[in-house]
Amino acid sequence: MKILVVGAGGREHALCWKLAQSPKTSALYAAPGNPGTAQVATCLPTTDYLAAAESIDADLTVVGPETPLAAGMVDQFRARGRRIVGPTAAAARLESSKSFAKELMLRAGIPTARFAAVTSANEARDALREFDLPVVLKADGLAAGKGVIIAHTDAEANRAIEHLGATLVIEEFLVGEEVSFIVLSDGVNVLALEPTQDHKTVYDGDQGPNTGGMGAYCEGRILDLFGQELVMAQVIRPAIAQMRAEGTPFTGFLYAGLMMTAQGPKVVEFNARLGDPETQALMHRMASDFVEPLFAAAHGALDETPLEWKADPSVCVVLAAAGYPGAVRTGDKITGLDQIHTATVFHAGTKLENNVLLTSGGRVLGITASGATLDLAIRNTYEDVRKIHFDGMHYRGDIGQKGLKRW
Repeated sequence: MKILVVGAGGREHALCWKLAQSPKTSALYAAPGNPGTAQVATCLPTTDYLAAAESIDADLTVVGPETPLAAGMVDQFRARGRRIVGPTAAAARLESSKSFAKELMLRAGIPTARFAAVTSANEARDALREFDLPVVLKADGLAAGKGVIIAHTDAEANRAIEHLGATLVIEEFLVGEEVSFIVLSDGVNVLALEPTQDHKTVYDGDQGPNTGGMGAYCEGRILDLFGQELVMAQVIRPAIAQMRAEGTPFTGFLYAGLMMTAQGPKVVEFNARLGDPETQALMHRMASDFVEPLFAAAHGALDETPLEWKADPSVCVVLAAAGYPGAVRTGDKITGLDQIHTATVFHAGTKLENNVLLTSGGRVLGITASGATLDLAIRNTYEDVRKIHFDGMHYRGDIGQKGLKRW
C-alpha cells in the first residue's frame, strides 16, 4: 500500500516511523516532511497535497496538522475519490471553532466547563463578571495550542482579552488531572488509543505560558478501564453520534482533552487530529500494526477490536528553541544526535543546510524512550536528552512526574 502522510512536524515523523514498520506499507511518502521523516519516507517538498497524492497514486493519505483539515482538504480528496483519514471542514469545526464545539457539547449532553461565547471586548468584560477567578479565556479559532490564557486576576483577564482578540470562549476553571483521550472513527465505529498526558506550559510545575506541548507520556495507569469506558460513554460516543445526527459525521482522529474532576470527566477541548507530542509517545508504545485500522477508517469499515500496546510506558520530552513559545530564534546547530542509542529522536522544527542539522521552528525535537516502569522510561529519556545540544535549547525536567505519584 502506498501511503502519504501530510505534515512536517514531530507528530508526522512519529506516524511515518510507525507506518514504515508495517509489512502492508509498500511505499511511504511525507509532504512536506522534515529531515527526520526523510529517514523513513520519501519527502515531497510541496503543500499541494492533492497533487502529491495523485502524482504517487497514494492508496491512503493520513493528515497530521489541523490547518489543512479546517481548510477542507478531506472534502477535496473525497471529491476526487481518494481515501483519506481526517474530518471534513464541517466536522473539523470541533477544533477550528471553540464556540461550535461548546455548543455541540451542550446539545449532546457532554460534560464540560460552564462557558460564555463572546464576539466583542465589551461582551467579554460583561461575561467575566459571571465567573470566579481563576478564569480560562480561549481564542475561538485555531491557535496551535497557544490560544489559551488562565487569568488569576481581573487585570490578567483584561490583558488576555486584548491579546487573544474579541471572539472568545470564557470558561470556568476546572480542577483535576488532565488526560488526552484520542480515538479513531469512521463516522460510526470508534477505536480508542491509549490515554496519554500532555504537558502544556513551558516551565516545570505547570508554570508559564501555554505551548503546543512540551512533552507527554503514555502509560496504562493514566486512566483505568472503568475510567476509559466512562469517557467513551459520556464523551466520545455522544460526540460521534451528535455529529452524525447533525449531518456532519466525524471521521479521522477525535482528540478529547479532558479534566478528570471530582464530578467525573469534563471536556476541556476537542481537537480534530492526533495530538503532538502525544503521538510520539503513542506510536512508540503501540504494538499493533497501524496501517490496517487507518485504511479501514478511511473507507467506513473500522473494526472496534482493541489495539495492542506494549507493557512498557513511553515518555516524550520536547526540546524547544530559544524564545519558544514567543518569538523563536532559528538556525542554531544541533549536535549530539550521534550519541543517542536508547531513545528515538522525532524531528519537528529541524532543517538540513549543507549537511548540517539546524533548528527551524519552536519545538525542535521530541526525544522518546520506554522503560519497564514509568520511572525507568523517564530516566532513559532524560539520559539521552542531556546528550543533545543547540544554543538556546530548553525543556521541561518534570515530564511524567505526575504519573509517579500514582504508585
